[in-house]
Amino acid sequence: MFDSEPDEELLDLLRQSLGIKGNTGSTAPDTRVLKDAEYVYNNSIDLALDMHGTKAAASTVWKLMQEKQYSFKTWSEHTLHPKEKNESTVNFIFLMDLLNFCFWSSHPDPAECYSVEYQGQIFTGYWSLVAAIHRALEENIPITTPSFWIDETECTDSVITHIFRSSTSSSIPLLDQRIRCIREAGRTLHSDFSGSVINLIHKANHSAACLVNLLTTHFPCFNDTATFHSRPIHFHKRAQIFVADLYACFSGQSYGLFHDISTLTMFADYRIPQMLHTLGCLRYSPSLENHIRQLKEIESGGSWEVQLRGCSIWCVELIRREILRLDKKAGVNAVLIDFFLYDSMKERVVEGGETIPHHRTKSMWY
Repeated sequence: MFDSEPDEELLDLLRQSLGIKGNTGSTAPDTRVLKDAEYVYNNSIDLALDMHGTKAAASTVWKLMQEKQYSFKTWSEHTLHPKEKNESTVNFIFLMDLLNFCFWSSHPDPAECYSVEYQGQIFTGYWSLVAAIHRALEENIPITTPSFWIDETECTDSVITHIFRSSTSSSIPLLDQRIRCIREAGRTLHSDFSGSVINLIHKANHSAACLVNLLTTHFPCFNDTATFHSRPIHFHKRAQIFVADLYACFSGQSYGLFHDISTLTMFADYRIPQMLHTLGCLRYSPSLENHIRQLKEIESGGSWEVQLRGCSIWCVELIRREILRLDKKAGVNAVLIDFFLYDSMKERVVEGGETIPHHRTKSMWY
C-alpha cells in the first residue's frame, strides 16, 4: 500500500541506461528532510511503524478532517493568529516561528508552569508566545520590527524579559536562547536582506523549499540538524513551519504563494509523535517507552530523539500517501495533516485524554 510511488533515482538510472535524458536540467530545490526521515526510519531500532495502525489512522484522520471541514482556513480561525494580511503580519509570523520552541516545564504543579495573561485569559504552551507578542505590541513595544532587535539601547535584554513575563513564578523556558535568536535574526536580516523579511521571501521566488533553504543557510538558529549513524539529518522544523504559516495565513496568495508547498514535511516536535503513538502508528521499544512515561528527559540530538523525530516525519508521509490512495481528490499534504494532528492532540490534553506523555527534550529546535 505504501510502495505505489515510483523511485525517482531508479527511474533516472533506467533512463540513463537507455540513453534517455533524465532530470538533468534545472533541479527543484530540496530540503532533504523527507529523504533523511526515511533513512532514520529504515535504521531505527527503538521505534517502529505499525503499518496496520498507520493505515487505520489515515482512514480515521481523513474522515475526521472531512467531518470537521478542516482546511488551511482553520489556521486563521484560531483566536490569537493574525487576521490582517500585510507586511506587519509577515513580521509577526517570522518572530512567532523564530521563537516557537520549548514551552514544556518540569514543574510538578501545572498551575505554576509558564503562562501569559492576555485580555483576561491565561495562555500556555505555544499560545503563551503568541499572546506575549500581541501584549507587547499593545504596550507599544515594536517587538515584531527587525531593526528593533539589533537596537540594544532600546531592545535591551531586560525589555525582552519583560515582554515574555509570566503570570506565574516560572519564567519562559530557554530565555537566553530566545534572546540570542532575536539578536542573530536581526543582524542577519540587516546584513543579508536589507533588514526586511519581505526581501527574504521574495528571494525564494515562490518556492517553499527554497525559502526553507534560505532560512537554514543564512540563519544558524533555523538550521535544525542532527547526526544519526554518522550521517547528517535535516529536520528544519521552525523553518518549515514559517513557510507553512505564511501559506495558511495568506491563503496561498501574496506572501504565502508557494508553488511547491507539498514539498514540506510534518514539523518534528513533541506533540505529533505523542499523537501518532496514541493512534497506534508508532511503537516504542520498552526502554524508550518507560523513559517517556517516567517523564525523564531525552538528550537533544541523541539517538532516541532523532528516531522520534525522523520516524514521525516518515509516518505522516505514509499517512498522506494512504489518504490519497483512499481518495485521489483529497488534496491533503503533510502540512495540513500536521496542523490537524497537533490541534487534535491539544484537544486531547485539555480533555485529559493523553494515553502517553510527550517526550521531554530541552531544545531550541522545537
